[in-house]
Amino acid sequence: MWKVGGLVATHARRRVASSTASWLRWSGGVAGGSAHDSSTSHEQHGTADGRGRQQGKQRSPAHRANSPVRHARTAASMPKYDEGWEEKERDPPAPGERVKALRRQLRDEAIAGRSGPLEDTFGRRHNYLRISLTEKCNLRCLYCMPEEGIDLTAKEELLSADEVVRVARLFVANGVDKIRLTGGEPTVRPDLEDIIRRLRALTGLRDIAITTNGLTLHRNLDALQAAGLTHVNISLDTLVPPKFELLTRRRGHDRVLKSIDRAVELGYDPVKVNVVLMRGVNDDELLDFVEMTREKPINVRFIEFMPFDGNKFEEKKVVSYCEAKERILEKYPSLTRMRDHRSEVAKNFKLDGHRGTVSFVTSMTDHFCGGCNRLRIMADGNLKVCLFDQGEVSLRDAMRGGASDDELMGVVGKAVGNKKAKHAGMSDLQNMENRSMIRIGG
Repeated sequence: MWKVGGLVATHARRRVASSTASWLRWSGGVAGGSAHDSSTSHEQHGTADGRGRQQGKQRSPAHRANSPVRHARTAASMPKYDEGWEEKERDPPAPGERVKALRRQLRDEAIAGRSGPLEDTFGRRHNYLRISLTEKCNLRCLYCMPEEGIDLTAKEELLSADEVVRVARLFVANGVDKIRLTGGEPTVRPDLEDIIRRLRALTGLRDIAITTNGLTLHRNLDALQAAGLTHVNISLDTLVPPKFELLTRRRGHDRVLKSIDRAVELGYDPVKVNVVLMRGVNDDELLDFVEMTREKPINVRFIEFMPFDGNKFEEKKVVSYCEAKERILEKYPSLTRMRDHRSEVAKNFKLDGHRGTVSFVTSMTDHFCGGCNRLRIMADGNLKVCLFDQGEVSLRDAMRGGASDDELMGVVGKAVGNKKAKHAGMSDLQNMENRSMIRIGG
């Protein structure tokens, strides 16, 4: 039975016998000091044996119950277990499997104890939803779309306006108070104004934002504001027109600047300008972008270069938050950190004499996962709980399969419950498969 020998084997047998008999006494199988024990003849002992135990003393009935002989007499009275019990005892689960089972148990308990479907097992409540309206874009930015382009999802497989509003309504009913519309380029969707107007009617929704490349925004921003658009982010990675054409593979630099100015004129404060900072590409314009904040209520947001399918990511192209901040401090020593909310994506700074501000989005070198409050729904209806998580679940298929509102939120709650504490580090992220940014939604 035991594949050990000598002294170890002896001790092992006695430990098993002792443990079994103790269990029997506790469960009533053998009662120490019972009539059966008291009628048993007392064993006599002499001098000490080879292990120093005294012989010649009487052993109590309870003591004899712990002996191998007693164990043999009482084994028949033990409860019957399912077949294979002995095999399970001899081959317990591997330590790794026990740990996995414990983690699953703890995760399930944490999921069951959440206050709602939008709270994960780490206590993070998600009140910010990003919805991609389309995979189409009128630019071809190098870090966003692969050079060869992408296979667009068929129109009928994208979320309709009704489906977008239904999903938004359910998320708002469960605590979301901010929705950002992204793409692709959201302004290429002809029903954008109607979607914003319908979202504005949702009770509890405080903010409706848009992230756009600004190429055509100046044409319809007035109408979008009237429909209910409250916040504007415009992507612009260079202030040099020829470089703009190289980065986006299209013309239109002047139109993007026009959209930024129009947003300022309409009272958006701040107008956020997103800049993906890349070494050897546009990091020489760092201080020029900071200067944009002097006279206008513009928040320039320097975003660390991140890896996505087809964007030719290289770690050496990443300009870290610390490096960028130090370079700015050399010219603008008044750069001062502002007080940020725990769920704030960016690290925000102000400068003396500037109407605007400067921010850093540090996904690669200093993640902000601990305060994450964001979820993403992609244009095809897949829910992504983390930008860098490969796991997705289709809300479109659930809706088109006839799921009720409660069933749909059950799907959402399960996905949110499986959200990890943080995403992987830079070295791991660049080796992971992920969608291209244009298919995720910026």
